[in-house]
This record gives sequence, C-alpha cells and structure tokens, in this order.
Amino acid sequence: MAQLRLGRTRVLANPVARSGRGAAAAERVQRFFDAHPSATTSFSLSLTKRAGHAGELASTMDEVDTLIVLGGDGIIHEAVNGLMRLPHHSRPDLAVIPMGSGNDFARTIHASINDPERALDQIISGRRRRIDLEAVTSDTGASAYVVQTLSFGLDAAIALDTTRRRARNTSQRGSALFATSGIRILSSSSKGYRSRLTLDNDAPLELQSIVMAVQNGPSYGGGFRICPDASPADGLLDICFNVSIPSTPRLLGLLALARLGWHTHSRAVRLGSVERVHVEFPDEEPPCQVDGEPLRGTSFDIHVVPHALDIIVPATCP
Repeated sequence: MAQLRLGRTRVLANPVARSGRGAAAAERVQRFFDAHPSATTSFSLSLTKRAGHAGELASTMDEVDTLIVLGGDGIIHEAVNGLMRLPHHSRPDLAVIPMGSGNDFARTIHASINDPERALDQIISGRRRRIDLEAVTSDTGASAYVVQTLSFGLDAAIALDTTRRRARNTSQRGSALFATSGIRILSSSSKGYRSRLTLDNDAPLELQSIVMAVQNGPSYGGGFRICPDASPADGLLDICFNVSIPSTPRLLGLLALARLGWHTHSRAVRLGSVERVHVEFPDEEPPCQVDGEPLRGTSFDIHVVPHALDIIVPATCP
C-alpha cells in the first residue's frame, strides 16, 4: 500500500488526555516517527500546557504541511479554530490520533480510538479529504467554528456536565458518561426552553426546546447518533429538534434510542438538512455547547462553511 507523504509534520498532544495517558501516547508517537523517517520531511512534537494553547499553536502553522492532533474532541476543536485563522492556502492538512473520552469526530472519520500506533498506521496509509465546518455567532459577540456538534437545551446541559465530570476524573467514559449525566439532568428538569427557530428561508417555528442539535457529523456524547445521516462533506448541516415535549420516562427512552439513531422514528422529533440556522431564546439563556465547550448567548446565527479544511482519513473511510 502506498504511503502518504506528510511533509513538514507537527504533532500537538494533550498530555492529560484520557486521564493522563496522553503524555505516554505522545512518547509512542515520537518513537513511531523515529522508526518511520520516510513518512515526513521534518517532525516535531509539542505538548499543550493549558486550555486554548492548541489553538494558539495551530494559528502559527502556516509553514507546516500536516498537523496531527493527539487527544479528544476538545483539543481538535481548539486546533481547528486556530487553523481557521490562517488563509485557506496556508492551512496544513489535519490528522487526528483520538485519545479522548467522547471521540465523536474520530467516529465520523472511522479513525481508530485510543490506539496511537493503529491511528498512525491509518494516517500514513490514508487519503486526503476536504470537509465542511459550521460557523456560529451569538448575540454576545462570541463565535466559533464547529467541527462536530453544536447543541442547545438539555442535551447541551448533559454534554457540559460530562465535560465537568471528566475534569473531576470520573471513571466513566464516552456514551456511559453521557447516559449517566442524561439520566440525572433529564430526571430533574425537562421543561425545555422557549425558542424561535428559522431554517434557511422557511417561516420561523415556535418551539419549547428540549433537544436541538446542529451537527456536522452524526454523533455526539461519545457515540449517540443524534443525526445519523450527517456528513461533514455534503455542504449541509443536519439538525435534530423536538416538536413536542415527551413525558420524562419517554424522554429517557428517547435518549436510550439515540444511542443507535433509532429516536428518528419518534413523532416527538424532527430532522432536516439545511445551510443556515437562526435560533432565538427570548426568555432565558439556554445551555449551549460547541464540541463540548460552552458558548453564551440567547440568539445564534449558524451556517455551513463548505470545503473549509483538508483532513487525512483512513483509507476505509467512506
């Protein structure tokens, strides 16, 4: 099998990823490239030191051909937002070594999870693919590029709760952690948030939002397939939102069904594919998460950014 030419290569690694296993994984990456000198023309590795550091470093990589990010969805989000500060022609290709808890972007591109050597083999035997991103701006002036998931309401509260619990070194990971947070939060509050949702140029919808996810990839929360048909390369965003308020037991049942994408058969939810979304929450600021990170506001403009980034995916990725 032909080996992909990575050129000038930089690795950004989160040393505390996977409860501190990121540092050891970074050493394994160093040994891998020492053993495969023909894979790159030059190679360097940097460990992130604080929140936001990956974005700062990525924004300076206009003379790098390939940026490999080691860690979870959080560091990938930071790095992509850093890369998007560069002119399009100066952005390096992005590859990932998934070592997080949720790893939803890794699932989207069929990358091997928590196995650095296998992920590296997939990179050097992989292929390049151009993907879309989401862009979101709130009425606070905050903005971000979205790699995988943007959500509002109780599912965003669940996602943010899982982030906080991971920071406290809970033993749970991925979908199990998301489900535990979901049961706790949905059992205590399921009233929803009054919202006004506009999809493309359609008439606004008046909703009481419990679930509202605008996706670039199919899953969030460590594998919950909230928008099963979402693709990061189709020039569209996929959205899932509730159109009625189920009882708490039924809502918990829908959460369980979402693990396999079976919630889509419920009359309580609606799915669609769009280019633009505008949503307002007139009564109160809802929980909002962008790739697991909080975003403040009561009014949000969201649109697809087609062909935003070149990434390296495994040869088996559709």
